[in-house]
Amino acid sequence: MIENFRQVFKWIECLGRYRINMTHVVTEACVGHKYQDCVAVCPVEAFRETDTYLVIDPDECIDCAACVPECPVEAIFADTDLPDDQEEWLQRNEDEAPNLEIAEGDSPVLGD
Repeated sequence: MIENFRQVFKWIECLGRYRINMTHVVTEACVGHKYQDCVAVCPVEAFRETDTYLVIDPDECIDCAACVPECPVEAIFADTDLPDDQEEWLQRNEDEAPNLEIAEGDSPVLGD
């Protein structure tokens, strides 16, 4: 029963409070690539960028999933569909996003 509930909503601890929301997550497949296709289709400013990869700000993501099919390295997943070996990226996106600049979609792609 709990696992079924988890499939619908994911509890995320954030600064001592809990919230229910669904978001999308950029995973390690983006590292060293930083394609901008996903940024171009995002209807809100949810993407943030580091020097070598993108992350999604869970407070901005509206869960439209427009970015998922645009990612050429298949690095974006719904938080409830994350592969087990990528679970750490949920927290990483949430922790890093507030401290990063909004991705504008004009950064160079790092690799193919």
